[in-house]
Amino acid sequence: MSESAPALDADVIVVGAGPAGSTTAYHLARSGLDVLLLEKTRFPREKVCGDGLTPRAVKELIDMGVDIDAPGWIRNKGLRVIGGGHRLELPWPELSSYPDFGLVRTRLDFDKILADRAEAAGARLLQGVNVTGPVLDLRSGHIIGVTAKRDGEPVTYRSRLVVAADGNSTRLSLSMGLHRREDRPMGVAVRTYFTSPRHDDDYLESWLELWDTGDDGRARLLPGYGWIFGVGDGTSNVGLGLLNTSESFQNLDYRDLLRRWVKNMPAEWGYTEENMTGPVRGAALPMAFNRQPHYTKGLVLVGDAGGMINPFNGEGIAYAMETGRIAARTVAAALAAATPAQRERLLRAYPLVLKDHYGGYFTLGRLFVEAIGKPGVMGFLTRHGLPHPTLMRFALKLLANLTDRRGDVSDRLINALSKVTPPA
Repeated sequence: MSESAPALDADVIVVGAGPAGSTTAYHLARSGLDVLLLEKTRFPREKVCGDGLTPRAVKELIDMGVDIDAPGWIRNKGLRVIGGGHRLELPWPELSSYPDFGLVRTRLDFDKILADRAEAAGARLLQGVNVTGPVLDLRSGHIIGVTAKRDGEPVTYRSRLVVAADGNSTRLSLSMGLHRREDRPMGVAVRTYFTSPRHDDDYLESWLELWDTGDDGRARLLPGYGWIFGVGDGTSNVGLGLLNTSESFQNLDYRDLLRRWVKNMPAEWGYTEENMTGPVRGAALPMAFNRQPHYTKGLVLVGDAGGMINPFNGEGIAYAMETGRIAARTVAAALAAATPAQRERLLRAYPLVLKDHYGGYFTLGRLFVEAIGKPGVMGFLTRHGLPHPTLMRFALKLLANLTDRRGDVSDRLINALSKVTPPA
């Protein structure tokens, strides 16, 4: 940056106060850096999500000092899987690395809780700031700030580094020339809320086979998966998802699909139009590092902006928070480096750290979703896997990425598969 450049507004600007951005800002602030956290909306605000948190996400919440025993959090024991005429309850595994319980909390206030933690750590949160583009150093092409509109008025903020935590759309990444990789899976999720007596279910529920009764009265197997998560406030989060590896991906009305699916639910569950507490909403799920590199020219990508969603199960919050923590550690070390060359070397190692953590596992996930996108494969796995609890407990560990480094035989097998599978 030239000597005539204006004074910095922060050491680091984080764009987006979702789970990835707030976690990044929290850990950066805790390291002593001056952090500006920019959020385009105002809290509380809604986000499309299943609201279910696995033990991976719970660990990150505990590490951030979130009071998960406060009102509004509902614990769950594990995953209930339904399909192929079978119903199996799988408790979360007992591990030294993660808690043995999950949580549910709606995104309406979950994101604000994390943003509040970032503020408490010292980050400065500005709401109503819609980032419109990067400010570039004319000599190096590095991003040295952002342009934005704050409550409709144009503003500019400058910093030493910028973190893109602006979700799947990630306008900032696109402005820096980082486009989505077409060879990576993409999902779509739709969900709504119903008042229901099942609101305090202590298991997350996953339906591996979705059946729809058409106008001709015939039952058809739908190419997707469904979920029912009790929110604990009198409502259930009910939704479904589909991967673009299915031939039906482009030809479905997902909102109508959800409405048709719940019509087949038992009447006493209350999943009817009159019990809906809000509209059916949908969102894209960017998976398996679908935008790379995760660092370029002063810009660090975290969470959905870098396509960090687990392709096995569509989980995004845990990986948003984990990558935020990893990015913050990298950025803090880089900004403490003695020379610009050393700083750049540390930052360029960030994508390699992510690949070491998740690369092989995400490759396995890509192979998995390509397989289940083929007609009949998901039904075959459901019919022949669910009758075997031991196999399904292994599958839960694999799909939820819940293992100990030196755990039992299943842990060691999953870890070995992830290590020997080449990241990409």
